[in-house]
Amino acid sequence: MDSFEYNKMIGALLGTIFVVFTIALLSDAIFSSPKPEKEGFAIKAEETAAATAAKPAAPVEIGPLLAKADAKKGEQIFHRCEACHDGTKGGPNKVGPNLWGVVGRPIASHPGFSYSAGMKKFSDESKKHWTYQLISEFITQPRKEVPGTAMGFAGLDDAQERADVISFLRTLSDNPEPLPSPEAAKKAAAPADAKAPADGKAPAAGSDQGKAPATAPAAGNDNGQAPAQGTAPKAGAQTK
Repeated sequence: MDSFEYNKMIGALLGTIFVVFTIALLSDAIFSSPKPEKEGFAIKAEETAAATAAKPAAPVEIGPLLAKADAKKGEQIFHRCEACHDGTKGGPNKVGPNLWGVVGRPIASHPGFSYSAGMKKFSDESKKHWTYQLISEFITQPRKEVPGTAMGFAGLDDAQERADVISFLRTLSDNPEPLPSPEAAKKAAAPADAKAPADGKAPAAGSDQGKAPATAPAAGNDNGQAPAQGTAPKAGAQTK
């Protein structure tokens, strides 16, 4: 084999090496992946009003609704409760206690009924009474208002239906509890009288504006019970 053949072989080898290196350089230039300044991906999340927890709604004042409540409608709704409650005078306890005279009665006090620990705690040793307002709040969501209650009733969302039921429960008594006075009902429905002056200025000393507000928080009934402390009985078990 002469030198010419050797030169061809060496030339072919060098040409191949040149082509390979050229392709490698071009590939690095075309498909380069420079290292990012910061590893990972930045994810932008938009903050929305829904992200903030909504404040729980204030309990509905039942006093104004009792003024237009229909006891007959309430009696129809009460039929749902009769599997667990008896409403007759001297009637038996069932899954829940007898409801005769429940309005105004000390909570967890009906004779012969075994109340849950949750209801006993809620009653504060039967110092609390079933006011109109407490009954309304209780039958809205029994298990939320009295954790640990054995009452299985889910609750009544409609405030007027609750007023109708309470109006019927009021009739289950020889001496029905007085309804809240119209004045008390109006105060409960519009508790905005105690707002500060619109201009933000404090009332001058000695002036009528400096006096204590004339409207006190409305009571849930006429026996002086605080209206928004609890809940009340209805279908299911473990009420009064």
